[in-house]
Amino acid sequence: MCRWIAYIGPDLRLDNLLVKPTNSLLAQSMHAKQSTYAINADGFGVGWYTDGGDSPGVYHETRPAWNDENLKSITGHLQSPLFMAHIRAATSAISRTNCHPFRFNQWLFQHNGAIGGFDGIRHELDAAIDPSVYAKKQGSTDSETMFGLCLTEGLQEDAPGAIARMINRVEASRAANNITDPFTMTVAISNGSTLWAARYGSDGDGPSLYHTTNQAALDNASAAAGVIESQATIVVSEPLDECSSHWVEIPPHGILTAERGSIQLGKLALA
Repeated sequence: MCRWIAYIGPDLRLDNLLVKPTNSLLAQSMHAKQSTYAINADGFGVGWYTDGGDSPGVYHETRPAWNDENLKSITGHLQSPLFMAHIRAATSAISRTNCHPFRFNQWLFQHNGAIGGFDGIRHELDAAIDPSVYAKKQGSTDSETMFGLCLTEGLQEDAPGAIARMINRVEASRAANNITDPFTMTVAISNGSTLWAARYGSDGDGPSLYHTTNQAALDNASAAAGVIESQATIVVSEPLDECSSHWVEIPPHGILTAERGSIQLGKLALA
C-alpha cells in the first residue's frame, strides 16, 4: 500500500514534514512501518497551495523519493499553508500521470488502497464519470477513477457526501459483478481552503490513518518549534515519530474535515 501525508495550517516549509521527521514520508519510502509494502518506490508526488493561487502546484516523479535529487531542494524552499504528498507502491503502470496527488482545477486528491476487481469494472466506473471531468483524466489508476467519481457526485458542493456516494457507487458495481476482493481506501481531498480525509474498508477497518493537532507532535514532526501554531492539522498514513500519544487514529468509515483553526470528525454516510 502507498503512504501519504496532508497538512493545513499557517505557512510551513514542506521539508519540515516531508524530509526532517524521524519517520518522514521520505523515510517511509524506504521503510514503511504500517504498510503491506515496506518499500514504496514506484514514484511520488507533492501538491501545494499558495495564497491567491487559482490552482495548486504539483510535482510528480517516477523515481523513488529517496533517489530524486530535486525533492530535498524543492521542499526546502517551498512554503505553503496547505499541502499533501504521496509515495507510491504501484498496482498499475509506473508513470507520472499515475502519480498522486491528482489535480482538477482547484482540487487535489490522493489515495491509498485499492478497488478490488477494478479491471473487471473499470469501464463501468469510468463511464459513470461526467464527460467534462473524464476529458481531463490522464492516468489509468483506480485512484483517479475514484477522484472523477467524487467530482461527478458533487464534490464541489458537498465533499463528505460526494466521497460517500463514490464509495456507494463502487460497492454497487462490485456487488453487481460478484467481486469479492476488498475495496480499501484512505483519501485526502482539498479545494485549497479545507482538507478532508476519509478511511474505508469493505472487509474491515481499512488502511491506517492518523491525525494530530497536538503542539508537541507538530513541533517534533517539523523539527521547528514555534513555526507551527496550534491551529495546524497533520493527517498521515502512519505517525511521523514514536510518540504514539500525539497521534489520534481516524476510525473506520470516519471522515475528518479540517480548516485552519478548526477540525471535525464525523462518519461517512454510506448506504
